[in-house]
Amino acid sequence: MPNIAAYLKDARFLTSSTGYESLPPGEGAEVAFAGRSNSGKSSVLNSLTNRKGLAKTSSTPGKTRHINLFGLDEEKRLRLADLPGYGYAKVNVKEQWRWGEELTCYITERDCLKGVVIVMDMRHPLTENDRQMVVLCRTGGRPVHVLLNKSDKLKSGRRAAAIKQVKKDLAFLAPSATCSAFSVLKREGLAELRAVLSGWLEV
Repeated sequence: MPNIAAYLKDARFLTSSTGYESLPPGEGAEVAFAGRSNSGKSSVLNSLTNRKGLAKTSSTPGKTRHINLFGLDEEKRLRLADLPGYGYAKVNVKEQWRWGEELTCYITERDCLKGVVIVMDMRHPLTENDRQMVVLCRTGGRPVHVLLNKSDKLKSGRRAAAIKQVKKDLAFLAPSATCSAFSVLKREGLAELRAVLSGWLEV
């Protein structure tokens, strides 16, 4: 059986859904990536798969309003899901509420969902929106891995302090959650993230 790196290398776009009800049947195994609109989530996915244009990046936060699925195998039984970014204030209240409902349904009801990677800017981790997502995943019984992105923006002392504080907060919010540092620029943390995905997808 191929290892997780081989599966990720073959990642390809499958479909884009405007809401939970329009997603394809929840068969196989799926890992979702969530995060604030400016957390660098799409760049993380592109770095992880070594596919520069797999997940579309945008200079306009909050632009992506779809659940995008990417297949990792020919049978489409192993997938990554790129969830809409949350926490962007300029998105109107009605749309924020609608996507809050859609994400709640996805996290709590999607049978094939094996875990959620929550991408955060290491300089501003665990915002109120992030905390709500962690708690939602805990409530839905979904494993959580917090990915502290943009670690290259901080010096080693502040990085260590940020990781320590996040782990302390997670011990209260979701005791089983894990976290690691990540840098798209320096390709730091790829091995740790791949190990998490390998365990969740049983590859």
